[in-house]
Amino acid sequence: MHVLRVSEHADAARDGAVLSEEERARAASFVRRADRDRYRVAHTALRHELAAYLGTGAADVPFVREPCPLCARPHGRPAVPGNPVHFSLSHAGDLVLLAFDDAPVGADVEEYPSARTVAETAGALHPRERAEIGRLPAAGRPAAFARCWTRKEAYLKGTGAGLGEAPDITYVGTLAVPAGVPGWSLADVAVPEGYAAAVAVAVPRPADPGTP
Repeated sequence: MHVLRVSEHADAARDGAVLSEEERARAASFVRRADRDRYRVAHTALRHELAAYLGTGAADVPFVREPCPLCARPHGRPAVPGNPVHFSLSHAGDLVLLAFDDAPVGADVEEYPSARTVAETAGALHPRERAEIGRLPAAGRPAAFARCWTRKEAYLKGTGAGLGEAPDITYVGTLAVPAGVPGWSLADVAVPEGYAAAVAVAVPRPADPGTP
């Protein structure tokens, strides 16, 4: 796991030297400088980390899209050919979160939402999650919602389904400890105050005893 501050790396990543033409065009399409910097820092860091794993130059890291688990079309999880390492990227505010593993992995980081956003969005969660948030005092709801949402996003990124699976289907919980999800290990990630983050890794892992 790697947690980066965009503000600490923006200057070094601003030239986009290791990014592909498509990535540079994507970065340039953002109107706000903060959004451009966040994208460049995230994708530059991802390329450098993958280059170290793959033994290649950062600019030469190849990317593909895996088949979507819902429709089998090639818009599932981003990957490198052959999956020698699995990865996931997320960014929000001033933070970038990168996760790497030898099994499918998903990661997500979010800023705490406003109370209004929680009120407007909590209805999309699993019924048990809605009930948990509803029992909390108003001041505790943004953090609980953020914990839940990052766990859910991490899991759905890991499976490759993304929001192609409705967020009310899988229960991940809003409490201090993530709920168990069959086939996956969920964990919260320590991040600065005002943010929540989570990672999901497929299990059993390839090296686990009893793995076929």
